[in-house]
Amino acid sequence: MTSSAESIFDSALKKYKPPFQPRYVFLFSGHMIDAQDRKDARFPPDKEGIAAEAIARKLDEIGAGQKDLALCSGACGGDILFAEACNKLGLRSEIRIPFDERTFLKNSVSFAGEIWRDRYHAVKNDRLTTLFIMPEELGPTPADANPYERNNLWMLYTALSMGPEKVRFICLWDGKGGDGPGGTKHMHDEVLNRSGMVYVIDTNKL
Repeated sequence: MTSSAESIFDSALKKYKPPFQPRYVFLFSGHMIDAQDRKDARFPPDKEGIAAEAIARKLDEIGAGQKDLALCSGACGGDILFAEACNKLGLRSEIRIPFDERTFLKNSVSFAGEIWRDRYHAVKNDRLTTLFIMPEELGPTPADANPYERNNLWMLYTALSMGPEKVRFICLWDGKGGDGPGGTKHMHDEVLNRSGMVYVIDTNKL
C-alpha cells in the first residue's frame, strides 16, 4: 500500500469512533453465491443452508456475543449469512461497502435474485447495524488502487485499530485465488500478515 493510501486510512481511523469498546472484533470475508452462469462451482445456492449453519456454529464455538463487534461487506452469500447470524446473537455490526449503494447492489447482490436484495436491506436496517460507504468515508479510490482490495484493508485496519489481540477473522473460502483482486484470499493473507486468529470454513467440505 502506498504512503498516500496509508495516510488516508490513518486520517479516517482518527475520525472513526467505535460504537463501544468491544471484547472481540469479528471480521468476515467469504464467497458470494454463485451466479447462474458460473462455470466452476464455488458456492452454489444449494450450499447456502449448510454454510449458514457452519458460520453460526463457528461464532458459537468462539463465543461471540453482545459484547462484540462484527465487520463485513454486504455481498450476497457469505457476507449476508454472517451478518444475519450476528444479528441473531445481538452483535453490533458494521457493513462496509466499496461503492455507492446502488453500484454495490448491482455488482454484488442483485444478480443473485431479489431475495438477496431483500436480505441485504433487512440486515442493513437492523437496529444493531451501521452502514459505511467507502467513497463517502475515504474519498474516491485512487487510480492505482483496486476498490475491493481497498475495502478489505479498510475493514481490517478498522478492526486492528480496536486492538490486534481482539480480532477474530472468519472466512468462508475454498482456499483458492479469487476471480479478481480483493477477494477472500486477499483478506485472508492480509489478516495472517497482521493477526493470527484465523478461522477458515472450507467450502469444499460443506
